[in-house]
Amino acid sequence: MSFTFSYSDSGIKILSEPMPHMRSIALGFWIKVGTRDENDKHEGISHFIEHMLFKGTKKYSSRDISEIFESLGADINAFSSKEYVCYYARFHDKHLPIAVDVLADMLQNPLLNKKDIESEKNVVLEEINLHEDTPDELIHDLFASTLFQNHPLGKNILGRIETVKSFNRENISEFFSENYVPENILVAAAGNLETRSIVNLINKHFPKTKTPSPLASTKRQELESKPKKGLLVNSRETEQVHICYGTTAVPAKHADRFTLAILDVILGGGMSSRLFQEIREKRGLVYTVYSYHSLYSDSGLFAVYAGTRKSKVEEVLKITQNELMNIAENGVTEKELNIAREHLKGQLVLSLESTHNRMIRLGKSELTQGEILSLDEIVKRIDKVTLEDVQRIAKLLFKPEKMLLVAIGPVNEKTLAKTVG
Repeated sequence: MSFTFSYSDSGIKILSEPMPHMRSIALGFWIKVGTRDENDKHEGISHFIEHMLFKGTKKYSSRDISEIFESLGADINAFSSKEYVCYYARFHDKHLPIAVDVLADMLQNPLLNKKDIESEKNVVLEEINLHEDTPDELIHDLFASTLFQNHPLGKNILGRIETVKSFNRENISEFFSENYVPENILVAAAGNLETRSIVNLINKHFPKTKTPSPLASTKRQELESKPKKGLLVNSRETEQVHICYGTTAVPAKHADRFTLAILDVILGGGMSSRLFQEIREKRGLVYTVYSYHSLYSDSGLFAVYAGTRKSKVEEVLKITQNELMNIAENGVTEKELNIAREHLKGQLVLSLESTHNRMIRLGKSELTQGEILSLDEIVKRIDKVTLEDVQRIAKLLFKPEKMLLVAIGPVNEKTLAKTVG
């Protein structure tokens, strides 16, 4: 597994990983701007622009874009996050020139027609409504917005109904022009490719600029607030009570991110995890229970999710709290540590069999961690995690005075307040 760093004449950073045994290429244009770079009035505009770039350019209509990639048997899509947006395609290696041509045109010459903007507002508003009607998804946004209160990391990627309604060609064009500049663009590619071919194509479609714009990261507000014990209940009539219980964690660049990943696996990362065994298998209290962590450039979060009946929510929460405190006080076993290590290494190896996953790894690692580790180095760092390391980070995270509980469902704050203490 070897990759190459290059720069285009316009200043775009290019990461390429040749995989000569494959016949496909996964190519992604990563824009270093996300929800955390938006002001309160424009919340959701990064995601909205992601939609708008598929509405056509002067050269290609929206239908042209779809038909070109479908006629190639290729995939094209995009996703938005709190720190970046990625536009990507996966295609037969012989179609690299046309794929770069279309994606480059989308990123530089979107029409942003007023009619399309108004139409797409309705699409995004329906996406927000769908999200609001899906409590097992909404709970994670409520948890993040409460945990990172008054900080851009707490903003919803989709935006709010009032902000989406306020979008117009002027504020969309302004945000696009400020952020979709070469200095904010990273190209990641993996598959049957030659690095020089990628660089030449980027040079062809992105002319050299004389006045570079500032990086989006220079505008980012640093996270200063410390987590505090809290409770938020969104009371509504649902069949289940959905809960998220957790706290802030280490940032993406932190050396303890491998220890955190192992802790995650042991606590709630699979069918053999403590929470799955204790809450679902032994007691049958839930259908779904798991833990997860999300890491950003300057912070992160760790949380446990569960969905259960109203009559069982206090019991589920109590078991969860006990398991977190048990790891913090008593640590984990050698068997648990070994299972978690092998699980992480196995999942990593399986994921790297995909050109798409390799491309995602290149882009995400560079933008959030500032480094791209080899498979051998990742395995080495995973194997270096000790029993003491796992207990140490559990003690650091799972302090009662810094745990947050967020719930959605037919339950009131008074009831859960007794459990939280």
